[in-house]
Amino acid sequence: MIEIKTREMLVALEAELAQQGLLSLQPPSAEALASTAPFACDLMPFEQWLQFIFLPKLHYLLDEQLPLPSKIAVAPMAQHVWGEDAKHQHLIRILMDLDALLSQPD
Repeated sequence: MIEIKTREMLVALEAELAQQGLLSLQPPSAEALASTAPFACDLMPFEQWLQFIFLPKLHYLLDEQLPLPSKIAVAPMAQHVWGEDAKHQHLIRILMDLDALLSQPD
């Protein structure tokens, strides 16, 4: 079931962010959270977007049994931000797997 696998991958993503010390204790400003730029890249680092926008949104969709996105491409941004850093390759792999899971044809 795609919902179960998605939830597992979100938990793995958050755990990996924590393990790498990328989770923030302080949330971004209301202005940053309201950014309309892709990945809110104009006002927050990518890891904050994952923590404060991406993860909560997908958990909300799962909790409310709402449709999940059918096509996502988060991994390319992760590759752009972290691609040169070997320690972030597992994070990128998780996002690639999540992109593939949610972009499968019905």
